[in-house]
Amino acid sequence: MVPSSGSLVWFRRDLRAYDHAALHAALRAGGPVHCAFVFDTEILDALGQPADRRVEFIWESLRALKAALEALGGGLHALHGEAREAIPRLAATLGVSAVYANRDYEPLACSRDADVSAALRLRGIAFHSRKDQVIFERGELCTRAGGDFSVYTPYKRAWLAKLTPFYLKPYPIEAHRAHFVPGPTDALPSLETLGFRRTNLTALGIEPGSDGGARTFAAFKRRIDRYHELRDFPAAPGTSGLSVHLRFGTVSVRELARFAWKRASPGAQAWLAELIWRDFFFAVLAARPDVVNAAFRPEYDAVVYDESDAYWRAWCDGQTGYPLVDAAMRQLNQTGSMHNRLRMLSASFLVKDLGIAWQHGERYFAARLNDYDLAANNGGWQWAASTGCDAQPWFRIFNPVTQSRRFDPGGAFIRRFVPELERVPQKWIHSPWQMTPIEQQAVGCVVGRDYPAPIVDHASARRRTLTRYGVVRKANTEIDPP
Repeated sequence: MVPSSGSLVWFRRDLRAYDHAALHAALRAGGPVHCAFVFDTEILDALGQPADRRVEFIWESLRALKAALEALGGGLHALHGEAREAIPRLAATLGVSAVYANRDYEPLACSRDADVSAALRLRGIAFHSRKDQVIFERGELCTRAGGDFSVYTPYKRAWLAKLTPFYLKPYPIEAHRAHFVPGPTDALPSLETLGFRRTNLTALGIEPGSDGGARTFAAFKRRIDRYHELRDFPAAPGTSGLSVHLRFGTVSVRELARFAWKRASPGAQAWLAELIWRDFFFAVLAARPDVVNAAFRPEYDAVVYDESDAYWRAWCDGQTGYPLVDAAMRQLNQTGSMHNRLRMLSASFLVKDLGIAWQHGERYFAARLNDYDLAANNGGWQWAASTGCDAQPWFRIFNPVTQSRRFDPGGAFIRRFVPELERVPQKWIHSPWQMTPIEQQAVGCVVGRDYPAPIVDHASARRRTLTRYGVVRKANTEIDPP
């Protein structure tokens, strides 16, 4: 129990005032409860450009969080500086005896929290962390040998076998509101004060805050039963749209998993499996923080990749000559979003068609994805590069034309983001270079002038990749390629 001097709840990637593990624990402990968020310069200064949708999303979500806390009788201290210093200083100024926060599993966050805990300890202040952003964290699910899982399917079986309503129950806040302490009346520091500016977040229809998360979830509930049928088609409204809300905690993962678990439809169960993948990647990162820069499977660090600035720039700019790859990259550059099927395709293309190391692509996504999450992004890239846990076998390589025909059959998504191809008939939309010169002239898209020719031949690139990955064949238990 916390003495009457009370506690400070430190919000991070959990920007909501409901079903919040750390806030609930602080309120239940008794004594006055203060709340804070830090615009951490250690993170912000590394972003590199002032128009960042994620910062705007956080800022807008904090406005909503501040209003929600004030409605409960509390408030929010919004700080700007290094969290390693700002939180211990604020805790000492407020005279609290404990700081509560929800656990983060990224290496930088773990280092930060260790420093904050040590600084608080020197002041006689306790640091308490709670599980909040996952259903099961590392250590709660183990293999029969007592180790960490490295394959998803047995992890999923263990996850589902252990799940009971206990792990999905909400942490109530409203019932304990009497312990809140009003915060400062100052407005949040402006985006400009923080060194950032408005983006196209509103135009993209992305609604920040827990109200935005609730509306997005409500809309997805109406179509979740068809999730398994539509999720792979980027032109269809098949996905949940909740990834950015999960990233910043404007929704509760317990609430999402509870709904999916109780719903028996194939679509809901397929979506629950995606939430399990999310837990899996968090557990992998917690167990193996070295995967941030190195292969999960060390033998794959022996793979030698190419360095081609021309190929790299073409991939980044959506100018590879492969329509669906280009549409995916342009979607990312214009909106900060990319459909999951296209994340796999574009990653496979960079690594296995262009021969460029997965770390480059992982960092490019990290700088641009609205929902960027280190665990999921790293796990996805290593899956595509065949270097990670439960990865795509190294000899299985996505064919960009086959993928395009299968998942954007009418070319609707391609035409949305590659307007040069708008008039290209469906027959040729996936491989416009196969049109005759007369046909190209007729639709106003001359390959090599209006739209690039393919920068690599996929069949030739596949052969080079099989040779490249041959270095790990002896160390690999997988079968040889067909």
